[in-house]
Amino acid sequence: MKACYHLPGLFEFTELYRVFLPLFRTHRDWFYDWCEIGSVYGAPADCLWGGGRVGFGDEAPEQAAALMREYGISARLTFSNSLLRIEHLADKACNALCALFEKSGKVPNGVILHSDLLLDYLQKNYPGFYFVSSTTKVLTEFSQLKNELNRPEFRFVVPDFRLNKALEQLNTLTAAQKQKVEFLCNECCWFACPDRKACYENVSRKNLGEDCADHFCASPDARRGYRFSDAMKNPGFLGIGDIQTVYLPAGFSHFKIEGRSLGSALILEFLLYYLTKPEHQLQVREEIYLDSTLDLF
Repeated sequence: MKACYHLPGLFEFTELYRVFLPLFRTHRDWFYDWCEIGSVYGAPADCLWGGGRVGFGDEAPEQAAALMREYGISARLTFSNSLLRIEHLADKACNALCALFEKSGKVPNGVILHSDLLLDYLQKNYPGFYFVSSTTKVLTEFSQLKNELNRPEFRFVVPDFRLNKALEQLNTLTAAQKQKVEFLCNECCWFACPDRKACYENVSRKNLGEDCADHFCASPDARRGYRFSDAMKNPGFLGIGDIQTVYLPAGFSHFKIEGRSLGSALILEFLLYYLTKPEHQLQVREEIYLDSTLDLF
């Protein structure tokens, strides 16, 4: 069994993937043979149906779709707005994205979503997609996760990262249920955060164009922003050792890497850590951005 990674930045980091994916294909020996890329997910800037993060991706949809098609990778549209109403379903830009991606290439594309209203609409109008239940639902109770896994309309379900280490309960799942679980590996959010759902709803309101105040993060380390080193200390963090020695042997194979709102330098660090053999990480860096005249400061 291989680990299947779902990577951030379909529209946000297309230029990075335009350089990285050829390396992953032509120098496969630089990368772990026990993993593969399952999908790249994201949403364009100002996407009404978007959620989770305020989108800033500015890559032309046609180009993003073409890149995924070229490398046979599933593209996932992140349409996880939790506050959609019937009138929002007619949005021209989002429907145009669906029309473009629904039948783009031989590999099926998907939609990550929160709203059942949107799910019903997409099932009727764009049946070529598969669907992923978003982590923005904040499924922190195992019973919630199990109920979601039993919904046939979802191919994958992303639980809240605080369920990542609930192994005693997770191991009671059937083999089919385990193959639907998609763990969020590198979340940096405060493990004790009581406001995660409110934070996601604030993003949904902003994507709908509502005039609302920013959500105030009560995390004691909020001022630090995202740091991968902090994420690695999070009780819910899944590192490559966990994936290889615990989760793959237990029958879990799908792992989501977050990072759409971060910079491409951090995304590269994720690609190096999760996919690249340590002895080849410098070579990947050199191919992507290093040259003899580079100055960082």
